[in-house]
Amino acid sequence: MRNKNGFANLYLVLVFAVLYAPILYLMYYSFNSGGTMHEFKGFTLEYYREVLQDTRLMIIVINTLVIALLSSAMATLIAIIGALAIQRVRSRRAKNTLLSLNNVLIVSPDVIIGASFLILFTIVGVKLGFTSVLLSHVAFSVPIAVLMILPHLQEMSPTLTDAARDLGASRRDVLTKVVLPIIKPGIFSGFFMALTYSLDDFAVTFFVTGNGYSTLSVEIYSRARQGVSLSINALSTLIFLFTILLVTGYYFLNRRKNRPAAPLTEPAAEMGVPR
Repeated sequence: MRNKNGFANLYLVLVFAVLYAPILYLMYYSFNSGGTMHEFKGFTLEYYREVLQDTRLMIIVINTLVIALLSSAMATLIAIIGALAIQRVRSRRAKNTLLSLNNVLIVSPDVIIGASFLILFTIVGVKLGFTSVLLSHVAFSVPIAVLMILPHLQEMSPTLTDAARDLGASRRDVLTKVVLPIIKPGIFSGFFMALTYSLDDFAVTFFVTGNGYSTLSVEIYSRARQGVSLSINALSTLIFLFTILLVTGYYFLNRRKNRPAAPLTEPAAEMGVPR
């Protein structure tokens, strides 16, 4: 048994080493005063100052954050409605069909999704730029948010909503004071996962980005094609650290789903219903 555990731990260490070694290598040389990724000559923050003083890059950072926040908020709102609709479907076959269609969008290659959006926007006449990027990010973020929210709905006992209705609560009160508080961890988890995917997406964004508008992922790709520059290392390091913060926030929010649901007496008290 110990040998199996030791082998499993060794395997995990090797996997993480393969995944994170290139990232750590990139981060390490972002502080290299030598200007190359071959020999570390001294510590410097020059490339980080260069990134922060680049006005065009800061505009692109703002564009990326605006797109990520707006698309995540819109996707989460749509996902709440979608998850509630899927949960209310009585037929198991119909529910499995809807879940399968939702999952197909997650496992589909980004290149196909990006090309499909490009064709769609060209046919419809949507100008490539802010609008096209926002719509595409909302579209591929919705299935992710649905998967985060739906398990919380499935774990919720239907007797809670039935009891709230019996106590005189309206549909709006049931939704806002019973259902939403219970699935709140899933909502936040879905939002943060959508935010992370939006910030990191390249393939879809590359297809739907027009002239004069760019996001960080596309900008990094464009700069990397022009040659090795340690400012790319510094920028990538900042993005990686920001993503780590988002994932950490998602982890702590996701832990809340293990807490027991609030008793019915609390929502009932909030609605003014006597216990």
